[in-house]
Amino acid sequence: MAMSPAEQRIRAALPFTRLFSAYLPPSIANWVIKGTASLVQLKGDVRRQPVSADGVGCEWLIPTNGRDDTVLLYLHGGGFIYSASSMHFEMAGYLARKMGIRVLMVDYRLAPEHPFPAALDDCVTAYRWLLNKGYAAKNIVIGGDSAGGNLTLTSLLKLKSDGDPLPAAAACLSPVADFTNKEDRFLDGFDAVLHPRAAKFMNDSYLAGQDASNPLISPAYGDWRDLPPLLIHAGGEEILREDAVRVGELARDAGVAALVKIYPRMWHVWQINLELPQAIQSLDEIAQFLCRHLDTANSKHLQ
Repeated sequence: MAMSPAEQRIRAALPFTRLFSAYLPPSIANWVIKGTASLVQLKGDVRRQPVSADGVGCEWLIPTNGRDDTVLLYLHGGGFIYSASSMHFEMAGYLARKMGIRVLMVDYRLAPEHPFPAALDDCVTAYRWLLNKGYAAKNIVIGGDSAGGNLTLTSLLKLKSDGDPLPAAAACLSPVADFTNKEDRFLDGFDAVLHPRAAKFMNDSYLAGQDASNPLISPAYGDWRDLPPLLIHAGGEEILREDAVRVGELARDAGVAALVKIYPRMWHVWQINLELPQAIQSLDEIAQFLCRHLDTANSKHLQ
């Protein structure tokens, strides 16, 4: 695919985004992020509705004429230290319209004030709240980007370990799968979005001195057997493409149906840039994958 004007424009701005994450204090960044996110108007008649999921702040994204018995539980990225941005809401709103289902965005607690396992606990609580509200596991799918991709995988591992019914499928955008060697990676390669200084602060804030090889921190060390089908997308120009490939290998080795796609020239979580053709392509593929497995799960239930 030739480079579009949108790609050229966004690519030119990436160095500023990189510096923003490395040097702007998280408290100021979150003040800006929350302010802009609260004002964003979603397209396509998707309305926003705040809700408390057993004490965890969440927000429904509800498309007009969408199904009300089926949910995408979405876990936003932001290095475990940033709130969901306006671009996260716009991306999730696109998925809500494309899939014709509700999306529940989880406003999980953030590090460094709330290190592991706070975010994971909140995501698991939100999933169990959906079950308690009457949503069948076969009618739930889960997804997330970056840190949210990590939380998607660790939530699945936690739910499986605790004996909860698992969702029909999961999708991860540039997930973090292994915290044990993150700093070394930046010695060998360059990431257009993730600055080494920012990555170190994010990792240290979330781990807070805990064992990075804990499977609920680094899902690469978990037991992947019996997890639902997985779709993983990552960019060819990002450090975390290695995690994406490894996730696919681990899942397939455990007998889990897993698809991995690396998009050439793309950077970390490019999908939040909806004017980018590759963003729409990726999101459409994610929507198709999740809808297909929702249909499959329901067909099996009827047999």
